[in-house]
Amino acid sequence: MLRILMLTVVLLAVGGLLVVYDVVHRSLPDHDGAVELTGLQSPVEILRDEHGVPHIFASNMHDLFFAQGYVQAQDRWWQMEFWRHTASGTLCELVGRSDAALRADIFIRMLGWRHVAEAEAAVMDDRTRNLLKAFCDGVNAYVASRSPSELALEYRVLGLTGIHFDIASWTLVDTLVFAKLMAWDMGLEESKDVLRGALYEQIGPEMTDAWLTPPWPYDQRPTIVQPEDLSAPPPSVSDTVSSLSTSSTGVSAYLRQEWDVLAAALGTGPGGGTNAWVVSGEWTESGRPLLANDTHLGIQLPTVWYEIGLHCLEGVDPAFDVVGFAFPASLGVVVGHNTKIAWGISNAFPDVHDVYRLRINPANPLQYEWNGTWRDMTVREEVIEFGDGSDPVVIQVRETHLGPVTTDNRFDPETGEVSGFENDEALAQRWTALDPGTVSRAVVAINHAEDWDTFRDALQDWDVPAQHFVYADVEGNIGYQLAGRIPVRAENFDGLVPTIGWTDEHEWKGFLPFEMLPHVLNPMSGVIVAANHATVPPSYYDLLADRLGEGFNYRLNGETDYAYRAQRIHELLPAGALHTVESFLKMQGDTKLLSAGEVLPYFAELTFEDNRLAEARDWLLEWDWRFDASSTRAVLYAHLWDHLVRNVFADELRSDSQLVGGDREMWAIRCLLEKPDDRWWDNSETEDVVETRDDILLRSFVEAYAAAVDKHGVERALWSWGAAHTATFVSKPLGQSGIRIFEDLVNRGPIPVSGMTDTISNTRWNVSLGSFDVKSIPAMRMVIDLADLSHSVGIHSTGQSGHPFSKDYAGMIDDWQAIQAYPMLWTREEIEKVATDRLILHPPGG
Repeated sequence: MLRILMLTVVLLAVGGLLVVYDVVHRSLPDHDGAVELTGLQSPVEILRDEHGVPHIFASNMHDLFFAQGYVQAQDRWWQMEFWRHTASGTLCELVGRSDAALRADIFIRMLGWRHVAEAEAAVMDDRTRNLLKAFCDGVNAYVASRSPSELALEYRVLGLTGIHFDIASWTLVDTLVFAKLMAWDMGLEESKDVLRGALYEQIGPEMTDAWLTPPWPYDQRPTIVQPEDLSAPPPSVSDTVSSLSTSSTGVSAYLRQEWDVLAAALGTGPGGGTNAWVVSGEWTESGRPLLANDTHLGIQLPTVWYEIGLHCLEGVDPAFDVVGFAFPASLGVVVGHNTKIAWGISNAFPDVHDVYRLRINPANPLQYEWNGTWRDMTVREEVIEFGDGSDPVVIQVRETHLGPVTTDNRFDPETGEVSGFENDEALAQRWTALDPGTVSRAVVAINHAEDWDTFRDALQDWDVPAQHFVYADVEGNIGYQLAGRIPVRAENFDGLVPTIGWTDEHEWKGFLPFEMLPHVLNPMSGVIVAANHATVPPSYYDLLADRLGEGFNYRLNGETDYAYRAQRIHELLPAGALHTVESFLKMQGDTKLLSAGEVLPYFAELTFEDNRLAEARDWLLEWDWRFDASSTRAVLYAHLWDHLVRNVFADELRSDSQLVGGDREMWAIRCLLEKPDDRWWDNSETEDVVETRDDILLRSFVEAYAAAVDKHGVERALWSWGAAHTATFVSKPLGQSGIRIFEDLVNRGPIPVSGMTDTISNTRWNVSLGSFDVKSIPAMRMVIDLADLSHSVGIHSTGQSGHPFSKDYAGMIDDWQAIQAYPMLWTREEIEKVATDRLILHPPGG
């Protein structure tokens, strides 16, 4: 960041903050008045409320999505620009040469997301293409009307460091490649295939699985679809494997590092998640369903979400009338409601990728062995350009029918050089997102759906990333559907470790047909909870084998959650009076950690030589397991959990870099606590001593109390979880510059927050990072009232705008922190009543 340092000197020399102030205000868009735009067919009206949420009123679908592109570019253009460069592997063109940006670009170029998006655009159906083109035209209508410095502060600041910008028009491919970025963020980064394979060799399968995938507690935790709601698959599905849909088309420790670099670029946190639940009218005060959704993503400023209303009430049958949360780079609404239905999502985390070990022809690095013969690879050249004028870097990317080779082109930070082909340990990656998809078509169809049947029809096109969808409608129905492309494997292959890539033995056999994916309408309990946990009870796989045939692996879940949040939601639903929007919002802020109730009883019988420690232990045992911001005991437990996770696992793993401290470690330790002499308890670094469970528990408490006193002082009454557990909202890239003047301008925080890793209010921190700083959060919250849609509420974590001096840049943070939400305005009348801005877009002469 030497260029940024030079820029600071320049800015101070010419007036410093006055220049910054002028530049920033020049980039603020006009939300009021009238604008003439070529490309519109009829006038469009955009009303914004006090929080900057736009409601678009158009007379046709083309103009509706044109205006959506326009307003989202107004508020979030830099974010859209940053995303498309990240997802396209062209980040260096935007920020100049740096090791982190170059590594991320190389990684993305090898995966080839943009090439896949281009193939997807080529086969897109005409209706989706036309609507998406209208969206792009709206984006470009705004971008073309302004100079770079009028579009975003970041252009001016980075431009002064020597970056040259040539702002390209927004295209269909830019939206589609962003979807690949989100698919990675919402699923693939959870993969542990290579890590598991290495640990199998290092410590053996038994210990590895006890940490990475301890047995899922089907007898103790609820699945999403309950056993009593399982139904036999429809008879229309063939009972042979030929009914499986077919597909069209590795990661080493080096690649794991590249994933980490990309995560840093995105602002993602460790192991995100989502809560989504819905109840029927029998559980609510109104007698109609309530639906709640809060999605957990890495902290970003602005957030990934953008609230919007899209209203086209004439000229469309049925009317297109939807409110909810969108991604700024995409059209439509991802979660929300229309006049008839409401829906929410939760990551399903199925295992949708495999890593294949390749045998490269020693005489020809462009061939690999397949079923006893040499098969040709395809090769494409990728040129990585740098916006600061540094010399380009050229790499060669090899592709197999199993996927791209992802172990080539290793970057050496010492020399700055990039290697060529890696033939000795070449790995190829097969991933569902590397096939052309149809998720954009699905979004539009979901927004237009009128009932359960049309909703499920729309979800047939939702392929990547796989999601749990919860549903409710104004007629009183509730439902659940798993949507996504789920591969079927050979019976003897579970896809958990890198496997042979020189025969078709472990090649995917196809995908599960949509009708075979779990779903339920109006379950007997009147409750559906989807919080990233196991989808179905084991008996469901018997139904799949009965219909699709024996001899295949139909596993749905990959790195699934161990249901601490789901269990807590189930506990709270029957508690007290019938539910309301307000009670659901309160549930979204719940901070009780069930794992603490599993761990703490094992400390009760420990004997301490130091009476201060015994008294502190007794003090902690009085705790209610809640991570409220004001809690004092939560501070000690967090230190205890941090040390316990390290003391159990880090010695055998030879590092704490893979430790998160989330649901997986919570359940792993829960299982190990019942085995006081398990090998995991022994510290492999101590010679001639074999530690047991109680030895490690004692050591962990001693270390934790010392760390708490050292960091927070001896007076426990002055401790507070909120002071230790803070969230900082960082804007990319200026917020990571290391220069205080810019970081103070674009970042917000730190702010104290309640919650904990795997409480319902899922404010996650990472054991491996050595602090309680929050890394991922509930990035939005929403509660939909099907009795009165106008009573629905929502909020996201920052604000609608991406412009640092806008009133809407970070205006939601305080209310988000307090677990408050705003009305999701619905009718024209109520929108008119509170509108603070009115922008008219009209065609020339219109």
